[in-house]
Amino acid sequence: MPSDGIRQFATGMAARAFWNLPGRFGIARLLGRDYSLRCVVFHHISAEPSPFTAGIRVAVSPKRFEEAVRFLTAHYAPVSLEDVLTNRDGRGLPDRAVLVTFDDAYASVSEVAAPLCRQYRVPAVFFVNAAFVDNRRLAPDNLICYIAKTRGVDAINSAAQTVKGKEARQVQTLPEVFGDFLPSLTLSEREVFLDALRRDAGVDGLQLAKDSRLYLTGRQLQELAGFGIEIGNHTYTHAHCRLLTKTEIALEVDRNKAELEALSGSKIRSFSQPYGSSKDLTLDMLDHLERTGHQAAFLSESVANPRRPDLYHLDRMSTCAEGDDHLFFELEVLPRLRATRNRFFPGSASHRPGRCRSSAVPREGAEPDGFVRG
Repeated sequence: MPSDGIRQFATGMAARAFWNLPGRFGIARLLGRDYSLRCVVFHHISAEPSPFTAGIRVAVSPKRFEEAVRFLTAHYAPVSLEDVLTNRDGRGLPDRAVLVTFDDAYASVSEVAAPLCRQYRVPAVFFVNAAFVDNRRLAPDNLICYIAKTRGVDAINSAAQTVKGKEARQVQTLPEVFGDFLPSLTLSEREVFLDALRRDAGVDGLQLAKDSRLYLTGRQLQELAGFGIEIGNHTYTHAHCRLLTKTEIALEVDRNKAELEALSGSKIRSFSQPYGSSKDLTLDMLDHLERTGHQAAFLSESVANPRRPDLYHLDRMSTCAEGDDHLFFELEVLPRLRATRNRFFPGSASHRPGRCRSSAVPREGAEPDGFVRG
């Protein structure tokens, strides 16, 4: 069995063993008591396979999402962003407080997740990219997935050479595209790459976005407040931010904030870092967020938040867990272990973009399934 398969098998065994222990929550606390706010992030709620999301594992089925919400309400105390902001030191939050969030602009959050959140009385925050609302354009990750699925990875390598030239490293899997190649591009280089990708593949990006019907409409966004879901900022075009200039930060953050506030009629108070990596939450970005009225910023590195968390470094756990035992293990055990590791071995933190955690590396010719977007 490949090493990644062994790791997944071992994790599954550990999850089941922990879940079956009497006093499992108390035992988990022994791994690290300093853990206050749990934050969970979901993306696309759909059981149907799609070439626009194939290979990045952003989707959970409606059935599994409802099971996860039921699990959270049974074992945790769901809180709102207002609760988090009001109790900045964490002391006023209930025991096992959990904040549910969604990233990207998928219509399924409005159509499937929002009614379930209201049914179970779970408030949430939905971090949206305004550029994709009303299916006006296709998000970069969804375009890349579609091209990889329909044209193959060679099409991506060909477009990459348009930006990097012949020295561009050949990628074999989507994890390499999203984890290595895209973060190395400036915002302008990314647009050159995406233009080349559309041109070489012979696709009309605007028509493809309309046909996909992936993203929520302006009307759906307006209605989310009635479901107890607050809107947050996720940059305008879902950009990696580590190489953004101050001017580009302002364009990505401020334009998105202004358009979302106009659409929702509510003030934008929080920000979620696309791809979830702390490498993208630069000092320039943090300074800009504070100056523009954002009161909290979220990552997705699946590390436990301390008792008095920094509201501009709130970490979330991204999950595609199948079963309550795995969800418990991902939410209670692994974040504590990562926090302990980072405390004693700060250089060991991976800083990989936060995703539905999977260590699987696809075999040659197999469907890439080990990477998910934040």
